[in-house]
Order: sequence, then C-alpha cells, then structure tokens
Amino acid sequence: MRWLLRLFALLCLGLGIAGVFLPGLPTTVFILMASWAAARSSPRIHAWLHRHPLFGPMLRNWEAGGYVSRRAKHSAAITMAISAAILWWLARPWWAPMLASTCMAAVLLWLWRRPEPPAAPQ
Repeated sequence: MRWLLRLFALLCLGLGIAGVFLPGLPTTVFILMASWAAARSSPRIHAWLHRHPLFGPMLRNWEAGGYVSRRAKHSAAITMAISAAILWWLARPWWAPMLASTCMAAVLLWLWRRPEPPAAPQ
C-alpha cells in the first residue's frame, strides 16, 4: 500500500507542477493531494514539499487552518477566467464551455470563502 501512495504522491506532484504552466489544470489541489499521500508514504517527499519555496507556504497555510492567501485567490480567478474565455472561444458544442465555466465558478465561490492567513505581527 505504501508504494501505491508514493506513486500517487508523485503523480499528483507531476500534475501540480504541470498546472503551474497549463491554464485550466489546477495546481493547489494536486499539491495538497501529493502532500497527503507523501505524509503516509514518503517522509522525504513530504519534507521536500513543505520546504519548497512555491508549495511550502501554500501547504503550511492549508494545514494551519485551511487558509488560502489572497494572492493565490487572485491567481486562481485570473487563470480560470482565461481558461473560460479560451473554452468559450474554441469549444463546441455550447454545453461544454457552459459546464466547465459553471464548475470553475463553483470552485471560485468556494475558494473565496476560505479564510486568509492571519497577518504577521508587525
């Protein structure tokens, strides 16, 4: 079971990294799943994720209370808007971009309702 979780962690990590570059492919969800699986299968991968300059703060915020930074919320909203525009421009039949846009809107609604990390003491 441990090697299956490690394989799942690596797969999610790969998809999360691809999501940094590909609009429409989420990064955060895959990195959260990679961290979850790595915590149960590979302390080395789990520690690497938490030390990573891009993924570490996101993981620490999530584990501290389900926090999502305002920057991450803005980034997700912009990326989803671009993805939706591309879908509406290129996708046929009409219901495909409608379904995708509805899903993205639901995710954005959930995301913007997540708490932001507390401000650091000055």
